[in-house]
Amino acid sequence: MMDTRQLRTLLAIQSHGTFAQAADVVGLTPSAVSQQVHALEEELRVTIFDRSTRPPRTTPEGLQVIEMAKDILRREEDTKASLRGDQIAGTLMLGSVRSSALNLLPRALVQMRQRYPDLKPNLRVSLSSTLIADVAAGRLDAAIVAEHLGFPGALRWSPFLREPLWLIAPRGMEASDPIELLNTRPYIRFRSAVPLANLIDTELSRLGVVTNDVAEIDTIGSIVTGVRQGLGISVVPHVALQEPEDLNITRLPFGTPQVNRQIGIVERTASPRAEIIARLHAVLSELCGDYGVDRPARS
Repeated sequence: MMDTRQLRTLLAIQSHGTFAQAADVVGLTPSAVSQQVHALEEELRVTIFDRSTRPPRTTPEGLQVIEMAKDILRREEDTKASLRGDQIAGTLMLGSVRSSALNLLPRALVQMRQRYPDLKPNLRVSLSSTLIADVAAGRLDAAIVAEHLGFPGALRWSPFLREPLWLIAPRGMEASDPIELLNTRPYIRFRSAVPLANLIDTELSRLGVVTNDVAEIDTIGSIVTGVRQGLGISVVPHVALQEPEDLNITRLPFGTPQVNRQIGIVERTASPRAEIIARLHAVLSELCGDYGVDRPARS
């Protein structure tokens, strides 16, 4: 029968590279480590390590077993924490899109770690479609994504940030009419397969402006740098303008009325980590200041 000690040994081999080093970590002899791996291979009827190489190389089937081991051990840790009544503990598997909102996460995770020292966040950055699928499949507990069309029914999305979009221009540029600026000044376009880029382009089209594009850039931070250095004007979310040097950038409301975008947490509606996710939502909302959004009550 599969033993979690075997799984811990397996992860030690994967982390440290050799059976001998793993033996030191788990407090066994190299022979005992080899016996554990052999017993696991026999039970699962797969070859986990190719022993013809030195050090042994993990086989494709072995990589699958390692992912299974990580999942089983995480669930064991979370179940023990739950049975102890210590719900803010264990590993929180968290995903995030690569957006300007990602700037908030390190501060939020530091605060969570200070408040709940037994909590171990594990962060993965990816595309929103991948993250949503991973949350639905249980590979992630939650993910930070922009407002999306068509979340699956088994998922819940709760915004923690609702922020305005700004038309920004270099310091000293005379600016009073956003439409005139957009029609006449060099424009830096946000070109990315994310909802924010589509939101901006849709409003530009609705306003009927024809921009004079001088660059297409796929990160908001680089766009802000380009504007600051005088390359052109652009449109960015409020959260992207947090550095002291950004105070000198000219900003005007973008859109009529001013367009807002929302960022939130997606989770399973029946999530065993709901209490932890609610605490994280509160921390993120607090960090967003005036644009923070409280977590709605469950319907």
